[in-house]
Amino acid sequence: MAYFADRVDAGKRLAEALADFHGKNAVVLAIPRGGVVVGFEIATALGLPLDVIVPRKLGAPGNPELAIGAIAEDGSTILDDNLITYLGVYNEYIKEESERQLAEITRRIQVYREGAPSIDIKGKEVIVVDDGIATGSTMKATLVSVKTRGAKNATIAVPVGPPQTIQELKRQTNRVVCLYMPESFQAVGQFYEDFNQTSDQEVIKLLRLCKEGLGTNSEGRL
Repeated sequence: MAYFADRVDAGKRLAEALADFHGKNAVVLAIPRGGVVVGFEIATALGLPLDVIVPRKLGAPGNPELAIGAIAEDGSTILDDNLITYLGVYNEYIKEESERQLAEITRRIQVYREGAPSIDIKGKEVIVVDDGIATGSTMKATLVSVKTRGAKNATIAVPVGPPQTIQELKRQTNRVVCLYMPESFQAVGQFYEDFNQTSDQEVIKLLRLCKEGLGTNSEGRL
């Protein structure tokens, strides 16, 4: 049974749960693509700047959908050592896969930010947003990256995620806001009435709208 009408609905509901961030020195970092739709609603409701953060999972040899870890845009990496050992994955493969995914991250960042630099998050509170969490691997890499970049605090905000993953993430960051934690969890999309794929064009449009609406063309940027 769907719990959210769509990503806009999920974002509006999350914004209500994050109302205490209004007026704070904070930044919303959204994981593309769907997370940007959710993040846009949060950023506009709370009057905060919006930027993307682009992690990628590291796929297993011969099975790219199976994550053996994840990597963020600054090279921050988390690995599932138990799975890597079980599958017998060589270090050389991990290095090559990391380089492949970093190249894709760089490409996506150029497209989404349109050549602009990232927002400086040093000393700021950061809200990391996605449209849902399954295993949490990319979110864990994102947290490492956010801390490396000097954020004061990191709050994860997601509409839905399995209880075990949410509990794991709570041990790794200051605060996790998750609106729905169903015991029976197969995929994020099952909890949305409308879970159509978000396009690159929509991501770019929402980032532009938030930037123009908040007047952050030059403020807060490197």
